[in-house]
Amino acid sequence: MTTKIPFFLHSLGQAELDEVGEVLQGSILTTGDKVDEFESRFASFLNANCAIGTTSCTGALHISLLALGIGSGDEVITTPMTFIATATAIMSAGARPVFVDVEPATGNLDASRIESAITRNTKAILPVHLYGQMCDMHTIREIADHYGLYIIEDAAHCIEGTRDGVKPGQLGDTACFSFYATKNLTCGEGGAVITNDDKLADRLRLLRSHGMTKTATDHERDGYSHSDMVLFGWKYNMDNIHAALLLPQLKGINERWNNRVAVAAKYTQALQALPDVTLPSVLSNSKHAFHLYPIRVKKTLRDQIIKTLHQHGIGSTVNYRAIHLHSFFSKEFGHSPGDFPQAEQIGDTTISLPFYPSIQESHVDTVIETLTSELGNIAKHSFRP
Repeated sequence: MTTKIPFFLHSLGQAELDEVGEVLQGSILTTGDKVDEFESRFASFLNANCAIGTTSCTGALHISLLALGIGSGDEVITTPMTFIATATAIMSAGARPVFVDVEPATGNLDASRIESAITRNTKAILPVHLYGQMCDMHTIREIADHYGLYIIEDAAHCIEGTRDGVKPGQLGDTACFSFYATKNLTCGEGGAVITNDDKLADRLRLLRSHGMTKTATDHERDGYSHSDMVLFGWKYNMDNIHAALLLPQLKGINERWNNRVAVAAKYTQALQALPDVTLPSVLSNSKHAFHLYPIRVKKTLRDQIIKTLHQHGIGSTVNYRAIHLHSFFSKEFGHSPGDFPQAEQIGDTTISLPFYPSIQESHVDTVIETLTSELGNIAKHSFRP
């Protein structure tokens, strides 16, 4: 069945083409002026001192951990309700992810459970702002300060979010963002890390570029001078082409957020009366970035509903299966069903519906009608007089 209503559809157009065309007319395709401009504007949007463009959020998380000196023998507390890269970035730094269960309503890391997971090897907390709603950062910051821990925020879903008066990165040592193909800002593949620590920012810039002190743009701008490798770095630097795709989107970020809020409101109004369906939780003290619109249904029905949506040409996905039950993590760390029941409940019942600023109203109607019909059929066939 051909997908008639895609799970996600980007809205890139002529403005992005024009920016990329400008890059192609120049001599620097790699990290250069467009990256600098994007970093400056992105940092300003988030009220941060510094932004460092990267090739992915995974890379941003990895170098954040490295820049803070986290490595072999260290533990980082995080959530099992996230994409696998949150945990694999910790492992790439040589540290061990220590999972803590999540809040049943939001799916975010449950701050009340963090202290019981802290050991003498704990060096950091890595909260994930799931679906676009921020974690309780004030409480997490208090815990981190009390135990002398770093905070690295996984804000891949949460560019526009706020909670209790703060944005991502304002209470963390770093916050990391994704510009993957389905994200609120997208360039296909890309990411960034923000920080308010200038010295940490300098270290992050070195780590994203092989640990080298000079770049091709430096040589182009200033003339050639010898570069030095001053630490062991990686190849995570954003290039001008990807930055060019992102720059026009920053101008319309609030308008697109408003559009997503309107789509979310339509879904919520139409689906709230359906039996056995749980809709996204939005906290009163929070501005939800609305990266995704996930619903929850009965575990026994979830896969059947996804199949039915697919048969009707409607894209959907699962965000996420609890990662501690993936074969790798189960074998590596000995996790089993029941270890983190709230995350497992969400992972077994969630469905992310088609959701993006430019989605046609008729497509939203079709998704609603298909879900309503399918759940009605299930209820009818389940009834036993």
